Amino acid sequence: MHLAELKWPDVRDLSRNTPVVIPVAAMEQHGHHMPLFTDSMLATEVVQRAHETLGDKILVAPLMWLGNSHHHMDFPGTVSADPRLYLDLLCGLADNFITHGFTSIVFINGHGGNDVPGRQAVFELRQRYRDRSDLLLLFGTYWLLGSEPREFVADLQQEEMGHAGEWETSMMLSIAPHLVGDYQDCADVMPGNPFLPANRGWIMPDRSKPGHVGIPSAATVKKGDGLLACFAKDVTSMLDRVIAWDGSAWEG
Repeated sequence: MHLAELKWPDVRDLSRNTPVVIPVAAMEQHGHHMPLFTDSMLATEVVQRAHETLGDKILVAPLMWLGNSHHHMDFPGTVSADPRLYLDLLCGLADNFITHGFTSIVFINGHGGNDVPGRQAVFELRQRYRDRSDLLLLFGTYWLLGSEPREFVADLQQEEMGHAGEWETSMMLSIAPHLVGDYQDCADVMPGNPFLPANRGWIMPDRSKPGHVGIPSAATVKKGDGLLACFAKDVTSMLDRVIAWDGSAWEG
């Protein structure tokens, strides 16, 4: 079910155990060859594929396209919410559904910069509702939900998502090739080692002058098809676990 297509009595009559799925992503630069809405388009596609499998077992909210993208603000076109504001927006969205009686709120994320504030948001929400043992509050980034894509998609050169690199470029070639520019001539920009295992504060120009990280030239439609199928399977599997949750168990 898509929340935007329902009338309020329809929502009133739903089981309050129905998981609410909130896709979140971004509007930000994706190098010289990819559209600003890449993260939002890909998150929408992955969640829609999961919805096609699960149907009325889940309630899908409209995409929250505004993300935490301050590290991309050196590139025109990027639109970003301040990190604390973004965290509060996520908490407010969840508060709305909790007010309406829903007990399982699942954020499905499509932008790496949302990951830290998103995890903090569900942590803070749990403290706010510490007397509610029936609540399940989750934040998951779709490419980090369990699969090792290199085991399922042949010839992937990148070992991780990157930014407007092989993986994202391949998926965009699959769903919207008309929006992808000249990716074959993009230089490789490898992730390197930014003082790992420590976490380094950074902005995109620290890593990449053109704005991409990875190997765009390795992208193919076939790889994109495989990656989308892999990530949609992971999201569906996660939501199946939420649907089966008994309302109190620690494990799911």
